[in-house]
Amino acid sequence: MPRSFNKTRFLQNCMTVLQETKDIELCNPTSVARTMLKGAFLGLDFFNRECYAVVYKGSVEFQTDYKGEVKLAKKYSTKPVREVYAKLVREGDEFAEEIISGNQTINFKPKPFNNGEILGAFAVVNYMDGTMAYDTMSKAEIEIIKENFSRRSKQSGEYSKAWVVTPGEMYKKTVLRRLCKNIDLDFDTIEQQQAFEDAGDMDFNQEIKPQQQSPLNTNAVVVDGEYEEVNENKAEQT
Repeated sequence: MPRSFNKTRFLQNCMTVLQETKDIELCNPTSVARTMLKGAFLGLDFFNRECYAVVYKGSVEFQTDYKGEVKLAKKYSTKPVREVYAKLVREGDEFAEEIISGNQTINFKPKPFNNGEILGAFAVVNYMDGTMAYDTMSKAEIEIIKENFSRRSKQSGEYSKAWVVTPGEMYKKTVLRRLCKNIDLDFDTIEQQQAFEDAGDMDFNQEIKPQQQSPLNTNAVVVDGEYEEVNENKAEQT
């Protein structure tokens, strides 16, 4: 456990998971315990919504929230971080990527109290030495990741509660998680490293089905799949 482990807080987190996770009583008990331990390994708080327990295929999976991702990036970056954040870009906001004197930079001027359509998201890390790094993703890019790799309920087919209730936070988390690939994170233990890798909400073992447009209907989408030839004579006999 990390040096900052608080037994009382851990028990409060366990109660939060048990009380607020729907259908948790139907899940593999080992996965429930493992999820709670992953939060403890990383020092994240279920109660403060820094992470979640998500029911997936009869098990409970550990998932970080945007707030948890920011906390981990600040804490475990080998290069001291001044600030790290992600923002949504909505219709009506001003956003520009520029290269000035060979240095990449971004300018963002959000429209006050803007509830317009989300166009995309970006994440920025500013280091103590004055350097910075950033990444951007359009809404379409994020939706492709969500639709093809995000975990869904086996029973209902619904996305996790975080995607349903706070999609904007998940947009920010997605682009921040991609930025973190360029941030050198040095965890204290193998357990922490594994917990972080497991917490991304994405199941990259899912197969992406290739799509092609139907020549008969330009609005229809045809999904390639396997088929089996049927013997017509045999079919008529049955």
